[in-house]
Formats: sequence, structure tokens, C-alpha cells
Amino acid sequence: MMKKIIVFVLSLVLCIGLFTVSKAMAEQNPTICAVHPFTGRFAFAGIHGADAMEDAVAMANAEGGVNGKKIEYYWADGEYKNDVGIAAFKRLYAQHKPHCMWGQSTGMTKALAPEIKSRYKVLYSAYTFAEIAANPKENPNMFIAGPTYGEMFGVLLKYIAKEKPGANIAFFYSDTEFGREPIPAGRELCKKMGLNLVAEEIAKVGGVDITTQILDMKRKKVNYCIFHGFVVTPIQNVIKQSKDYGLDCKFMGTFWSTEKHLLDQLKGLANEYMGVTAYSYYYQDENPMIKKIRAWTKKHHPKYAEYRSQAYMQVFMGTTLFIEALKRADKSGAITGDSLAKALESIKNYDVGGLMPPVTISKNHSIPVGRIVRGNPKTMKFDAVSDWISLD
Repeated sequence: MMKKIIVFVLSLVLCIGLFTVSKAMAEQNPTICAVHPFTGRFAFAGIHGADAMEDAVAMANAEGGVNGKKIEYYWADGEYKNDVGIAAFKRLYAQHKPHCMWGQSTGMTKALAPEIKSRYKVLYSAYTFAEIAANPKENPNMFIAGPTYGEMFGVLLKYIAKEKPGANIAFFYSDTEFGREPIPAGRELCKKMGLNLVAEEIAKVGGVDITTQILDMKRKKVNYCIFHGFVVTPIQNVIKQSKDYGLDCKFMGTFWSTEKHLLDQLKGLANEYMGVTAYSYYYQDENPMIKKIRAWTKKHHPKYAEYRSQAYMQVFMGTTLFIEALKRADKSGAITGDSLAKALESIKNYDVGGLMPPVTISKNHSIPVGRIVRGNPKTMKFDAVSDWISLD
């Protein structure tokens, strides 16, 4: 009997605690917190991403915030280390009880997923396109502000299937969790689209000796090689050395490698690389939102006035969706984890000023669209070679 009473009391205390947190969240100003990797090997994304979130919040507050309520924003450095990032997340949550939270990596997202579902119930996204954040049945409070890595493969393969039906495909990926993430989905998509996956080449991040992989692709008569799990090296080496070994194929890649720093390495061979992007580039200022971002950057961050990376665009897009969900949840009566998830799912054909095409959150809590671009060795920029390609 005593044991039952203790269990009941503990359950009651837990329920009261959760109710108190939910009540506090519903009554406070809309709050966004983030763990950015300001240091570590992903700092190139974190530095731009942190500015993007600060800018998106400041712009929104200048235009009335969330239905007249000022948005509060707090951040911490996660150093691109899981233990540091998770500790920072929990510290920020304890101090500020945020409604929305941005994480620094796939690893951090996977580690926190069970607690976000059961305990924290914040609307959550991160510097990731991994499928764990696009699975509302398992993680109803998570979303991806773009296509998943698997959906990026889908966009690339859809383009290939139209350009060369029945083409021979190679997946060239890093020997990491990041590199392996979309490969099973890619295999299935090749079958579905009638493409021949003839090779899977694996290399270390930063690997230099890639002769074996190049010769294998030549032997298997690969028409298209899709890179994933790298930022730069060894992509530029594969493309350069393929000329020496007589490998005649087209090279493509996913989001994190479709960036200016790869073109800087390729130089005159920039046009040998194509990739998929989820967002417009900083120099595409014919789009109203890009024009707005450029003007804001020139005024508030003159150091970066010449260029903002795609990581900036990813976080700006994610923050824009946070804010839109906050507005819709607030209008529904209260900002809670559940109302934010419902608000997110209600976003359909939402105009984001050309940062992406009008956004509809899919049933998987992602945005399954992308555009194929090619490097231009004269301008050292990416030029679009397709319109926006949707997988819906």
C-alpha cells in the first residue's frame, strides 16, 4: 500500500511539474534558444548560423514580434561536441524555458530526441538534415528546415533520371555516420527511378589517396558520381585526378559541399561540379528576402557584407519557421509544445520571399525541394541548371 502511495505522489509531483513548466511557457514572451558550434570543425557553419538567428529575430521584432510580443533569444557555444552541446541545451532550458530550440548537430539531435519528446517538448530543429528530425511519429516536435539528406539524393537522382535515363550511378561517401545516413534511401531511389547503382565508394574525411575509388568507377563505367558526407576534401582531388585516369563522369554533391569553399579549391574546374541546394544564394538578390538579408548584413555585419554561406540561409529559414509557428500557436490561444507542432504542420504555401519556393511542411516535417546548381569558374559562384525540384 505504501509503495502505491509513493508511486502516486511521485506521479502527481511530475504532473504538477510539467503543468507548471507548460503554464510558464504559455505565459512568458516567445523565447528561442540555440546551441551553435562557434568552435570545432563545424564552426564555419556556426558563426554564420548564429548571426542568421540573431538577424531573423531582430528583423521580426522590428516588425512587431509575435503578434506584438517581443521575441527573446539566448544562445550558447556547443563546441561541436555532444557532451558540451547537450549540457548547454539543458542549461539554456533550465534558465529560459524556451518554446523553440536549435541544436548544433545530428549527434546532439539523436541524443536528445527521447527527452525532447517526453520532457522538454520544445519545437526543435538543428544544423542537420538527418531523417531522425523528419519523423513526426517518433519525434513530433522536430522538423527540418529543408530536405532530408535522403530527399537531397532524391532531387539529384530525379534530375539524372530525366537527363540520362538508366544511367550508371556511384555513391561516394565518407566513412562516418553523416556519410552513411542517406545511402539506404539512395539505393531504394535508384531502383525506383530505373537508375543503376553500380558502385559505392567510401573514403575518410580529408582523405588524399583516392586512386582505388577512381579506377573502380572507371571500370564500372560510372556516368554520375554523387558525393556525400564531405565539405571539401577529397571531392576536389577526385575531380582533378579523374582527368588523369580518364574517368569521364559528372560529379554531384549534397548541401554541405555545394558551397563557395569547394569552388575556391576547384578553381578552373568549378564547372565540373554540380550540387543540390535548398536555398537561394547570397548573391541572388533578385529575391526580396535575399535583398533584405544583404542590406541587413551590410548595416549590422559589414565584415560579411560580401558573402553569407548557405549555413546562414539554413538557420535563417529555420528561425523564420520558428517565428511563424509561434505566431500561429499564439493566435490559437497559447504557445506550448503541442500547439507549436500543430502550428508547424499548418504551414502551407508560405511565401518566404524567394529564400526558398513557397514553403509547405510535408507530412514528414521536412521541405522536400531542392535546386541543381553548377559551379562557374569565371564568377566562382553557383548557377542554377534546374528549376526547383519537388519530391511531392
